[in-house]
Amino acid sequence: MRNAPSPAFVAPAFATPADATARQRWLVFSPVARIVNFAVTMIAANLLLGSLMHMLGWSRAEADPLLRAFAMLLGQVIAPLLAYVVLVRAVERRPLAELSLRRLPAQGGLGLLVGTALMGATVTLLWLLGSYHVIGTNPSADWVPAVLVVGLGAGLGEEIISRGVLFRIIEEGLGTWWALGISAVFFGAAHIGNPGATPWSSAAIAIEAGILLGLLYHVTRSLWVCAGMHLAWNVMQGTVFGIAVSGHPADGFLVASLSGPDWLSGGAFGAEASVVALLACSSVSVGLLGIALRRRSIVPPAWKRQAPPLPATPG
Repeated sequence: MRNAPSPAFVAPAFATPADATARQRWLVFSPVARIVNFAVTMIAANLLLGSLMHMLGWSRAEADPLLRAFAMLLGQVIAPLLAYVVLVRAVERRPLAELSLRRLPAQGGLGLLVGTALMGATVTLLWLLGSYHVIGTNPSADWVPAVLVVGLGAGLGEEIISRGVLFRIIEEGLGTWWALGISAVFFGAAHIGNPGATPWSSAAIAIEAGILLGLLYHVTRSLWVCAGMHLAWNVMQGTVFGIAVSGHPADGFLVASLSGPDWLSGGAFGAEASVVALLACSSVSVGLLGIALRRRSIVPPAWKRQAPPLPATPG
C-alpha cells in the first residue's frame, strides 16, 4: 500500500539565511522583528510625508479638495510601499515578486474584474430583495478624490499592510489557518472606528473581506490581484452605486438609498455590513479554499514542516 503524498504547500517567500547568527534570527529575521521593522519604517515615512504635505498646504482644510485627496493618497500608499520595499529588499533580500510591475496589467486587471463582479452581484441581490433603490443620477459627481483615496489609496495601502505584511509573515511562522484568522481579525478591527461601525460591521468586514482577500493572496501570491479587487469593490460601491463605503458617505454617479433591517441593508455602514455581501464574498472564499485544498498549498506551522531531504552522500 502506497503512503499518502506529503503536503505540497508553496514554500514561504522568505527563509532565514542559514548563516544568520542567533541574535539576527531573533532581532532581524523573526516574524515579529520584520513586522516591527515594517511598522517603524512606515510610521517614520508617514510623519515625514505628513510634514511635507502640511508645509506645502496640501493637507490643510482650506486646500483644494483634489490636492487634499492627493496628499491623503501619498500617506496611504507611499509610506507602506516604501516600508515594504525596505523590508523585502533590505531585510529579506529577495525579489519583490508579489508587486512585480511586469505582472501589474494582468494581475491588477484580474483583481479589478473580480471586485467589479462581486460588488455588482451584491447590489443586484440587494435590489432584487427590495433593499437597494436608485433615486436618480448625479453626472457631476466628484469622483476623482474618491477613486484616489477610497479606491487606490485604500486598495494598495491596506493590502500591503494586511496581506503583504501580516498575512504573509504570520503564515511563514504559524501557517495558513492562523494567518487567515489573525489578519482577518486585524482587518475587521481596523474598521471599528469608522462612521456607523458596530461590532457586527467589523465582524462582517473580517469575514467577507479579511478572509476572502487572505485566501486570494494565498492562491495567487500577488498583491496586485488583492489591491485591484479591493479598489474595484470600493469604487463600484461608492462612486458608481452611491452606497456608503465602510461608513463614509458616497458621492456616486447613482443617487441611491438602502432600506430594510440593518442586517439586510447594512445600515449606516453601507452594503459591507449586509448579510448579502457576507454571503456573496463567503461563496468566493469557499471557492478559493477549494483551490488551495486541491493544490495542497495550505502552509503548516513552521514546527510541523519537514525539512527537505539531504542529498545522498557518495559512497
